[in-house]
Amino acid sequence: MLGTGLGGLAEKVERPIVVPYREIPGFPETGVAGHRGELVLGRLEGVAVLLQSGRFHLYEGHDPETVVLPTRVFHALGIGTLIVTNAAGGLSPTFRPPVLMLIADHVNLMFRSFLAGPVVPPEERFPDMSEPYDRALRRLAREVALSGGIGLEEGVYVGLLGPSYETPAEIRMLQRFGDAVGMSTVPEVVAARARGMRVLGISTITNLAAGISPTALSHEEVLEAGMAVAADLERLVRGVLRGIG
Repeated sequence: MLGTGLGGLAEKVERPIVVPYREIPGFPETGVAGHRGELVLGRLEGVAVLLQSGRFHLYEGHDPETVVLPTRVFHALGIGTLIVTNAAGGLSPTFRPPVLMLIADHVNLMFRSFLAGPVVPPEERFPDMSEPYDRALRRLAREVALSGGIGLEEGVYVGLLGPSYETPAEIRMLQRFGDAVGMSTVPEVVAARARGMRVLGISTITNLAAGISPTALSHEEVLEAGMAVAADLERLVRGVLRGIG
């Protein structure tokens, strides 16, 4: 899953088959800049991949079932490993954006349940979330980053509903919970774990959050920062794929 401003990786897929969302039943059009709204099938580093270029967000008005629909579709197609990326604000004053952060865990402050209602087979009713982000995949990502000289932080991602950026007071509260804050990822990871999928999460820390950043926040800044580390993210993902393959 390619987050805001990170869709360039889809252009590197070998022998791509591109399927726009409008051609997929149940998939709405994406309405966020930096999200193309298409699935790209092909190969990267000799591994068969399916890239989701543009995700659905709760803040766009979608219900939880729509937000996690792609994850359920991927699993039904036989995909067992999910690599999810996003753009996030840095809660740690030691971060020097733009920089990549490996997600070790997350906190759901979206105040939504993504599995409520009838159980959708083969999901579990009460999935274990003691290790939402696969330990072995995180170790592999760290090894790739170290060998490739890629700057890689690691921390806890806090998921909020959005779409407004947080106030300085809210950031002071969130700093007690985690290291980065964003408006996505948590729904897809919960749905993936409910289906037994392995998950690797990578955040692009595009800016320091309100009250820490010396400048006002903007979506344009997020897109520009994503472009600045796009090459490192691509190298990291490619290295992980080689390790998996």
